[in-house]
Amino acid sequence: MSEIAFADPRSTGAQVPATELPDIMIDARQTFGIETNMQVPAYSEPREHVPDLDDAYRFDRDTTLAILAGFAHNRRVMIQGYHGTGKSTHIEQVAARLNWPCIRVNLDSHISRIDLIGKDAIVLKDGKQITEFREGILPWALQHPCALVFDEYDAGRPDVMFVIQRVLEVEGRLTLLDQNRVIHPHPAFRLFATANTVGLGDTTGLYHGTQQINQGQMDRWNIVATLNYLPHAEETAIVMAKMGIDANDKPAKRQIECMVALADLTRAGFINGDLSTVMSPRTVITWAENTKIFGDLAYAFRVTFLNKCDEAERSTVAEYFQRCFNQDLPTGAAVRKVI
Repeated sequence: MSEIAFADPRSTGAQVPATELPDIMIDARQTFGIETNMQVPAYSEPREHVPDLDDAYRFDRDTTLAILAGFAHNRRVMIQGYHGTGKSTHIEQVAARLNWPCIRVNLDSHISRIDLIGKDAIVLKDGKQITEFREGILPWALQHPCALVFDEYDAGRPDVMFVIQRVLEVEGRLTLLDQNRVIHPHPAFRLFATANTVGLGDTTGLYHGTQQINQGQMDRWNIVATLNYLPHAEETAIVMAKMGIDANDKPAKRQIECMVALADLTRAGFINGDLSTVMSPRTVITWAENTKIFGDLAYAFRVTFLNKCDEAERSTVAEYFQRCFNQDLPTGAAVRKVI
């Protein structure tokens, strides 16, 4: 069967094979379990770079709607929130259910302009050494049907951020000056970012290394969603699903509820200035996993979270543990066994 080609309306007439475009529409309510009537384009078959599906993943409605709008309407979407809340995972799990290729790039301080754009490299061709331009991740992603996710967006270097600014607009073409070439975005290219701050710098002291983001650039993000710590019941359900715990297992559910309650106390303590370290949902899941490994709740708590705290604050954390589990946190060999 011959392929049907579609012209990208933003391009100069370049033809896009039909196989590279979404070929089905899915119902967001049925697929993601959220209240919405949105219909979202998707691929009927998985392809390379599609994230692995996590059947136990639970979706936050507001964040999911923002991400789905990014896929369905080619919006530039930034997800902002505290660490460990699942910002990047949220985008990946949406992409997994859409069978949409998704690539994550961590914008640490070592990512340079050359890494994004590309560089000349010496290669061997026909027995001769020649200089050839090797594309970076940004030109490659622009030309393919994929979602590009910039993690730690607020930690990127200024020169790198201005490279990204070129493609933030929907019709954003990337000009490769060294190649005298203009790259037009693929119709199925999507752009997302995650950040701990919202571009105004770190006001909490939690995220050293983050920077203020040029407000002209922030203005180019069409949607900015916030994903912070979930209500107690929802976080408990997420941890239980991740650990494969049945809702009818009352002792195990009670233990997870106490673990989440302790995490809530650390967050309240941080807000009140009593702690400088907080437990994220990721920390709670890691604690539960370590408890399963060691068979000891208290020891798992110490190696998962307590040992990361300032020594002056450990007594406060130990008090939280006592309040949640009605027992003192052992200082020697752990004694409490898992229910």
